[in-house]
Amino acid sequence: MRGPFFPSKILLFGEYGILENSSGLSVPHNFYKGILKFYSEFKFNKNFLHSNSRIRKYCDFLFLEKKHILTNIDFEKLYEDIQNGLFFYSNIPQEYGIGSSGALVAAIYDKYSKDKFEKKSIESKNIIFLKKMFSQMESFFHKKSSGIDPLSSYLNLPILFHPTKKNIFIVNIPNKKEGKGAIFLLNSKISRKTSSMVKIFYEKLKNDEFKKIIKEEFIKYNEKCIESFLKKDFRTFLKNSKKLSICIFHNFRPMIPKSMWKIWNEGLFHNIHYLKLCGAGGGGFFLGITKNYDVSRKKLKKYIIKDLFRF
Repeated sequence: MRGPFFPSKILLFGEYGILENSSGLSVPHNFYKGILKFYSEFKFNKNFLHSNSRIRKYCDFLFLEKKHILTNIDFEKLYEDIQNGLFFYSNIPQEYGIGSSGALVAAIYDKYSKDKFEKKSIESKNIIFLKKMFSQMESFFHKKSSGIDPLSSYLNLPILFHPTKKNIFIVNIPNKKEGKGAIFLLNSKISRKTSSMVKIFYEKLKNDEFKKIIKEEFIKYNEKCIESFLKKDFRTFLKNSKKLSICIFHNFRPMIPKSMWKIWNEGLFHNIHYLKLCGAGGGGFFLGITKNYDVSRKKLKKYIIKDLFRF
């Protein structure tokens, strides 16, 4: 199909830590993606109606909030296209933590903004502006949004960001297609609501001991994982990934489905793979890091897994 596709996003590192001023590393994932299309281009499917209705509700929200959103949307054209059967043709699973709403927001901005920034000539100051604008546009779906998901999808580039410093960098990430080691996606086959998981996190933060663990352990290992990954120091990366996985397993148990406790613990105990949250947790996708992807794939054959990076 012709036309601009908008990829899902994977938050490799930064889940929950970004809420407490830690860095985050977000990468686009083009296996899952979406594109704006019309009913007339396909054999009819009732899911198209659901998507069209969702876009209409989203458009109504944007129209009501147009004075506060930092871009000029062509509402006349958008409403006309909705009437003509506009929908988001996508294979991005919803409520799985990989940015289904972010991809839709990016697609709407790209097609209907009258003053959009062209991706090829974008500057650092424009990226910060875009993040703020996207956070406003995506608030319809999550009430409070960082804007990172639609930003990552729109730019289709890896992004390193730090909430307190307000710095956002486009970074180069390891691009090896071969190697025994891997970072992979694991499908828990359980959908979840981001808001309920975040609520649990904030409740846990009221506990001084948990807050100390977040600041002294969780954030520290998160930062070290990002640093060693970007430096392609994979030996150190694996060590830090294990420490982060242990910290998550012991302190974020409500965000890990019980069906995954055994494989999580076995992976750590036998040094086969180290699992971590992919976004809010509670279900959806999780991330795995392994020094031997073939072994992990056999051990996790009950789950649908897909490699993201090899090293």
